[in-house]
Amino acid sequence: MLSQSSPAASGRPGAMIARQAIVNGQEAVIGYELFDRSRSPHTAASDMMLVFTALSHVGIDELVGPTLLFVNCTHESLSGGHLDLVDPDKVVLEIPPLGHVAASEVRARLTILSSLRERGFSLAFNHTVLESAYAPWLPLADYIKLDMSVLAADQASVLISYASRHSRAELIAEKIESAQQYDMVSSLGVQMFQGFWFSRPTLVQARVLTPSQAITVQLLNVLRSQAGADAIEEVLKKDASLSFSLLRLINSASLGMTREVSSLRQAVMLLGLKRLFRWAALLLTAVRSAGTPPAVAQTAVVRARLMELLALRLGDQETADEAFVVGLFSMLDQMLGMPLAEALGLLSLPASVTEALLQQSGTHGRLLALAIACENGDEPTFTRMAQALALDIGQINAAHLQALTWAGVVGH
Repeated sequence: MLSQSSPAASGRPGAMIARQAIVNGQEAVIGYELFDRSRSPHTAASDMMLVFTALSHVGIDELVGPTLLFVNCTHESLSGGHLDLVDPDKVVLEIPPLGHVAASEVRARLTILSSLRERGFSLAFNHTVLESAYAPWLPLADYIKLDMSVLAADQASVLISYASRHSRAELIAEKIESAQQYDMVSSLGVQMFQGFWFSRPTLVQARVLTPSQAITVQLLNVLRSQAGADAIEEVLKKDASLSFSLLRLINSASLGMTREVSSLRQAVMLLGLKRLFRWAALLLTAVRSAGTPPAVAQTAVVRARLMELLALRLGDQETADEAFVVGLFSMLDQMLGMPLAEALGLLSLPASVTEALLQQSGTHGRLLALAIACENGDEPTFTRMAQALALDIGQINAAHLQALTWAGVVGH
């Protein structure tokens, strides 16, 4: 969920992300810079969690739309696995100076910076990259940001002239706070701008689902053992939050997928073991003590498994896969604390799945109504849905017990 908020607005687990527009000379937005407002001080871990949270729980398409995403980095975070979970074409990594100029360290960092550029990431540096000590980095610069809070007009003029002669980077004048600053840098040829004169940072909150730590660890172990898709899917199915986060991520524009992914098996196959492992490892670090009440997630898992088992009696495996997803996400409103229709809007799901969840229509809708009737002892609905689906009571009760056992609610 993406919502305008103040830092104290919500006691729910979440990440506070500030974004500020970067505009061109026509004041059209070409990108947004992200800032982590959840953690202080700025660390490699907070960079990692900012990107990960933005992608897994907000989605790059909702956060910045079709524009570029500028992300502040530390040098420690540049080798993090979270960068394997994004489409490099959409991300600009803002590389900080080293704090002290040591030629040997500049050269030592060159390999990873070059590697990131070869992978397709754009790199942005601040104006210190124009100093002679950083000469090895200058050819890698796609953007150079000029900090107008510290540069006088004559200094800016010299740096802009030097950059235009010695690099192919686009220049961004940042921290523009007055018309005079804007007029000065634009007259010198700068065509991209950022600062309060154009827009103040807006604060958004990503509401975070927290999967079971035990299930996440189990998933990591299965992935580490190079298990097949069946074993991986089996683990994912046992945690509604885990499944939601995976489908949310893989259907985000950040991964550049060309088709809608509506089942866990598809997600596993498309993402691959390496990226799944890194995703799960990052997710483990995001687990917080407060989150969805365990009973809610457990109910969703039992419901999903019951619907899957009953669907297998009615149709093929694909139908059963969709039935599982319907059951699993039928309690997203309670998990996320928002209306179900709004929660489902965070996912790209087939119309049949969405309609089943919102209107209890079609076969999946009848299975959902039957599963809910099993939970709350609604005999009239139970009988009506069983008849509509041509399932006998013995089949349903056996499947329900099997689902409870599979989810660990009753002993094996």
